[in-house]
Amino acid sequence: MDWNSSIKGFRAYLLLEKSLSGHSIEAYIRDVGKLLEFVIIKKIDITPDKLSSNQLADFVYYINDLGLEPKSQARIISGIRAFYKYMLMEDIINDDPSELLESPKLQRTLPDVLSYEEIEFILDAIDMSEPHSQRNRAMLETLYACGLRVSELITLKLSNFFPDEGFIKVLGKNNKERLVPIGDSAVKHILLYLDTERKHLPTIKKGAEDIVFLNRRGSGLTRVMIFLLIKNYVAQAGIQKIISPHTFRHSFATHLVEGGADLRAVQEMLGHESILTTEIYTHVDRKYLRETMIKFHPLSKGNRPN
Repeated sequence: MDWNSSIKGFRAYLLLEKSLSGHSIEAYIRDVGKLLEFVIIKKIDITPDKLSSNQLADFVYYINDLGLEPKSQARIISGIRAFYKYMLMEDIINDDPSELLESPKLQRTLPDVLSYEEIEFILDAIDMSEPHSQRNRAMLETLYACGLRVSELITLKLSNFFPDEGFIKVLGKNNKERLVPIGDSAVKHILLYLDTERKHLPTIKKGAEDIVFLNRRGSGLTRVMIFLLIKNYVAQAGIQKIISPHTFRHSFATHLVEGGADLRAVQEMLGHESILTTEIYTHVDRKYLRETMIKFHPLSKGNRPN
């Protein structure tokens, strides 16, 4: 099976069988394109179904020699594995030559975490006499209270805000909805914003009527604007850490876990599909995990069943 036919079939598989987005499909096709580029450069006159595991291993060395970041190398290798999984499923090949490919070990870098006191310093840095200060206070309160992604904050809808029940409905990655509890302080500041600043906007642009947080022209806010606002307040608070909207999400999860919250509850609130993501993301302190094991495991000291 030639390269063009293989790639065309792979594209159809990703679209029809895996139901991936156009962006994701193009990313996978680019990964396979790198393999084709390698074959052409090395003058390997062979179709993809005939490539050996040794030749694929040479390809891994090739992309490493290009100076790509380990994360980019891992992404490409993942795409190649998906390509050969497709060919295996379609009975184009009998054995998967990509099975033993090793991705570079990625060192997960965790962002800075704000202490509760630092969160308070940042909130106190908001001058409530300035324009849009109530909106900004409500946004930062919500980021920390709910652990939202910045995209989830700027698309939060009035129709998904339930102050009496103490919940918001969030539209997360892949358009998956989840319910997230929201604290009293964040609810108070959102209601104040709605009843003062937002209520008195001269106009609200079409399509933004149901968006909670708006700019002075009645349009939705951008991610960049949230980044700049936070950068400004962090500087005013005298905090030297590198802080972004994501830091509030990370701090939310960290404080919950360190306080003894159940990981699965945190996973649900963050919208993570895998509990493993939550364990790494919140960098659970090992003391808490050990104490939990000792307390609840049936074979730990004092917990043996009768």
